[in-house]
Amino acid sequence: MYSFMGGGLFCAWVGTILLVVATATDHWMQYRMSGSFAHQGLWRYCLGSKCFLQTESIAYWNATRAFMILSALCATSGIVMGVLAFAQQSTFTRLSRPFSAGIMFFASTLFVLLALAIYTGVTVSFLGRRFGDWRFSWSYILGWVALLMTFFAGIFYMCAYRMHECRRLSTPR
Repeated sequence: MYSFMGGGLFCAWVGTILLVVATATDHWMQYRMSGSFAHQGLWRYCLGSKCFLQTESIAYWNATRAFMILSALCATSGIVMGVLAFAQQSTFTRLSRPFSAGIMFFASTLFVLLALAIYTGVTVSFLGRRFGDWRFSWSYILGWVALLMTFFAGIFYMCAYRMHECRRLSTPR
């Protein structure tokens, strides 16, 4: 059980760090504009070496930002529940800490999937046509890696929960 929780905690830490880095950085998309390279993130866009805040309130950016923040918050609370799962005494007998941590990581995975799906759909259908020479960049890719890490953290914690439940049910009372 502890090896699953340890693996889940490792994936959770890596996934949460990647979520925060992906959300905060400006390299979700790169493109060529007026002969020079430019890149943009969720909060700023940069033309050459000069960066500007994205002041437009465009729905897909707001939705992507909100889902990425929700994902990072769920992953952080999952880490807290995951660390508490190592404690032997349970405060709530009906609420399993590994199960709660697994649910939080699956919620984080869902939120980052929604954020990346919205961003991908709009970028490919609208911005891809606007800029001829463009590509997704490393911040966007970190978001996909974070999705995998939070998903596997959820899997590990659910395996730890199942292992604990099987042991609990097999011991005589």
